[in-house]
Amino acid sequence: MSRQLTCAIVGAGHRALGYAKACPDRMKVVGVADPSLLRREHAAQRFGLAPESCFESAEVLAAQPKLADLVINGTMDHLHVSTTIPLLERGYDVLLEKPFATNEEEMWDLVGSARETGRKVAICHVLRHAPFYSEIRKRVAAGEIGDIVNIQATEHVSYHHMAVGYIRGKWSRTDYAQSTMLMAKSCHDLDLIAWMKSGINPARVASFGSNFQFRPEKAPPDAGTRCLVDCPIEKDCLYSARKHYIDHPDRWAFYVWDSIEHINNPSIEDKIESLKTSPYGRCVWKTEMDVVDHQSVLIEFEDGCTATLNMIGGCSKPSRSIHLVGTRGEIQGCLEDSMFTVRSIDPRAGHEFSEEIVDLRVTGDMTGAHGGHGGGDGRLVADFLDYVSGKQPSLSTTSIEDSVPGHLIGFCADRAMRENRTITVNVRHRV
Repeated sequence: MSRQLTCAIVGAGHRALGYAKACPDRMKVVGVADPSLLRREHAAQRFGLAPESCFESAEVLAAQPKLADLVINGTMDHLHVSTTIPLLERGYDVLLEKPFATNEEEMWDLVGSARETGRKVAICHVLRHAPFYSEIRKRVAAGEIGDIVNIQATEHVSYHHMAVGYIRGKWSRTDYAQSTMLMAKSCHDLDLIAWMKSGINPARVASFGSNFQFRPEKAPPDAGTRCLVDCPIEKDCLYSARKHYIDHPDRWAFYVWDSIEHINNPSIEDKIESLKTSPYGRCVWKTEMDVVDHQSVLIEFEDGCTATLNMIGGCSKPSRSIHLVGTRGEIQGCLEDSMFTVRSIDPRAGHEFSEEIVDLRVTGDMTGAHGGHGGGDGRLVADFLDYVSGKQPSLSTTSIEDSVPGHLIGFCADRAMRENRTITVNVRHRV
């Protein structure tokens, strides 16, 4: 049995803590770095850490003698590169939240640092590890549908996810998160498209999108500025903060109640009071958001294959779907259904195609035992531990080089949308 690896957490928020808890038999948390004293204390209590193992920043941690085998970095997007490079130089391998950079120059800086230090950096593209997508990738790699001609991917972002993350929340303004909505929300999907074409680089990208819905002029008549303060139509509003966060107090708790996280077991009254002043109580049509609510991306690969991603925010039901068309057949399915169909050309008399329904629900893969994102969270961590231990990595394992094409597509798509032109992808450091 392999020895238990040790880990330090940098950025003790929801995502990093979730990864840190994923494989307790294989990984032990021995340190934490976070500027918030409250979050350091919470992590220390959760993992039994001594005060000398708690640090105010990644830089302070990196300045100490190496404390652990690896680091889980769950800081905000714009801090990923600046916090990770010192850790690599100290000798840590790093599991890094996506997107791993907020612009192309930073991306290459981190790739260069990983190469120079020889450390392993894996990006948290958890959907690669979800049984739904990993099984599809295996079928593609085995040549079951021939060479891929076209990929169609969609991400429907629910109305409540759109509101909490990209209208009222941390990713609503690019001057704070420094990530666009496409990169913050759908770099998973761009990575999946690039992964399905592994070894063949993107060549050209075009993109269109806007904030269609959530603008002041689209607000309902008489709408106030804060749901629980001055809005006479709150009871009838689909985006009422009361309906989203009081009636569903646990759904987005790790975001919405951060202003009262110092209160143990806050009451409903505490939560109502917080919504009167916190960003999460604002009218969705009257915020300062500057990101899109929908965006379409068109990609051409070097071999002539084309692909599209349609990201739409404000949908009734969240879903991700994918349809790959190859020279011998196709694969089509929806992540939330945990099923996909493999169709093959069948030219026999009386036939047109044959198909196989792959139902992953019957295998128990989607029971939630391995965390969120279709079962991908826990499998991501387990695969990273194998990667760090020197074992043969799974097909899903995301080294930093593997993550470059999907990030390049996203950066180029946002530039194409801003400049209203097609962008040639410059893979200046071939991966």
